[in-house]
Amino acid sequence: MDGLIATSMVAQHEMAQRLGLNVSDLTCFGYVLGAGEELLTAGDLAGRLHVTTGAVTGIVNRLERAGYVTRRPDPADRRRVRIAALPTAVARVTALYGPYYARLAEQFDDYSPTEIAVLNDWFTRTAELMTAHLDETRQNPTL
Repeated sequence: MDGLIATSMVAQHEMAQRLGLNVSDLTCFGYVLGAGEELLTAGDLAGRLHVTTGAVTGIVNRLERAGYVTRRPDPADRRRVRIAALPTAVARVTALYGPYYARLAEQFDDYSPTEIAVLNDWFTRTAELMTAHLDETRQNPTL
């Protein structure tokens, strides 16, 4: 497990470099992509990244300058903006990550639907456990 996590971290750094981003900006862009048509606000991104809204403003500014995102007015509240991925950026990221995800799909072909359900449950629960642990750690500065 530690090897998978370490390899993932190294891979994120390398992928970010190839895309001309830092890891925080790439992570933020990943949240924008993951939201799909449900565009996120800067506040949404700040909560997911566990940074201030001021820090997210800097991240979004860098992503916008680099051609990854654009700001759109919130149709329900014109005082807010939502962050949308630009199609050209989606294409760049998809081209870079696509071969990896294709290999993952092939690997999943080796598992039964029941086994995939167990894997999905494990990853979902582990992500929740990790988030809870991070929250506890952030609230307890002596750890």
